Amino acid sequence: MTFSDLNLDPKVLKAIAETGYTEPTPIQAEGIPPALEGKDVLGIAQTGTGKTAAFSIPMINRLIKGRARARMPRTLVLAPTRELAAQVAENFETYSKHVKLSMALLIGGVSFKEQDQKIDRGVDVLIATPGRLLDHVERGKLMLSGIEIMVVDEADRMLDMGFIPDIERIFKMTPFTRQTLFFSATMPPEITRLTQEFLSNPTRIEVARASSASENITQALVSIGSGRKDGVAKAKRDGLRAILADEGDSVTNAIIFCNRKRDIGVLEKSLKKHGFSVGSLHGDLDQRVRMATLEDFRENRITLLVASDVAARGLDIPAVSHVFNFDVPTHSEDYVHRIGRTGRAGRSGKAFTLAASAEAKYVEQIEKMLNTSIPPMELPGVAKTVEAVDFIPTEEDQPKRSRTRRGSRSKQIDENASVKTVNASQPKNEERSSHQERPSSPTNSEPQTTQASRGGRGRDRDDRGSRVKGLGDHMPAFMLIPIPDLSNRNAADDDDIEALDAA
Repeated sequence: MTFSDLNLDPKVLKAIAETGYTEPTPIQAEGIPPALEGKDVLGIAQTGTGKTAAFSIPMINRLIKGRARARMPRTLVLAPTRELAAQVAENFETYSKHVKLSMALLIGGVSFKEQDQKIDRGVDVLIATPGRLLDHVERGKLMLSGIEIMVVDEADRMLDMGFIPDIERIFKMTPFTRQTLFFSATMPPEITRLTQEFLSNPTRIEVARASSASENITQALVSIGSGRKDGVAKAKRDGLRAILADEGDSVTNAIIFCNRKRDIGVLEKSLKKHGFSVGSLHGDLDQRVRMATLEDFRENRITLLVASDVAARGLDIPAVSHVFNFDVPTHSEDYVHRIGRTGRAGRSGKAFTLAASAEAKYVEQIEKMLNTSIPPMELPGVAKTVEAVDFIPTEEDQPKRSRTRRGSRSKQIDENASVKTVNASQPKNEERSSHQERPSSPTNSEPQTTQASRGGRGRDRDDRGSRVKGLGDHMPAFMLIPIPDLSNRNAADDDDIEALDAA
């Protein structure tokens, strides 16, 4: 089958021919005919199979007839991320170059004024992220009552990002008579419920088993040994560089996925330090920076792109040779989308996943979803790297600070010094002689040192390392002083009181 067999307008066929495509992909061959007939379509296909063209081509073909009105777009395409929305916009520009259609892109990071101006003139195709679309609606700048065709792209990603309540709200703003095209790579229960509520007897197209990976992708699992968190991160960086060195010139460009934004910056600096051409992409970056980084990656001005899952959808870069999962995705469906950045348009690709022992449960979930195991792989130097893990000590690993006295105070006290006991009933000169004749206890016979000389064992241990119970063998002098009976105090008792005070 060719595109000419799909009853498309000659202007649309001309634009398709100029892209170099002659035969539609399975999702396009099965999805375009019912879409041209005005039927609802539920398309399930793995990423990289041409879902964008499967809905953009029939939409353009139907929009040739008609006219847009101010603030009332004729069609609406919802995308989960800015990058995917921009990618869809590029596809519409490519396939509608010979058709006079207007288009507006509503995404964050761009001023409202420019977007409002396009909406005021009237647009045939409105491509938006849910949040920015609702912002325009709430400001009274946009009405959805004229929507003829509504497309929800990457619906499962919408679910992951928490957009389902917004999607339901937007659906209720559109006419009941609209045509709905719903595309997703996976179909979790919540997405199934959404399709049952808002799609009318849809044509279901499933060209590949849900949550399956492309056969053009060679997968490999590199196990990173157990260890401390900081040590595993370093071992993964070493392992990544080992794989890049082993793959050599076959790595024309690659996307490296991390789960956390803070790790993206650390990995980017590390790769730059080792001489790699690298850039980064995540949701906290300014939109202009994100688009500039993507353009540099497409034009091969940078070879490696360290990114979050914001790059897992919508990056139509056919020549990506490798994908690296620096972190195992916590959601198994994200694995399919990540590795789907390579092996596109019939090309072959490679996907490597670096997994620490703590991430084994996520690997099991992915393998269960794929209904197959990811082939393990060992590279020379990776195991050695893991064994020689370096890590930054955390607060728990810092040595306990002993209460060591500085200067002369840290010296040992005289080993022959003993504790003096006072007997109030004896004169002071007799106290010394009787005390010197008194046999010392085994504990007191040990040399007594300061806490610094005991190696910082703490207050609750004696010199021999045993735990002290109560006051130990030492009896403080004040506890040996007899308590006089002052109930019948008289003048004779004054001598005893003076002796007591003197003691």
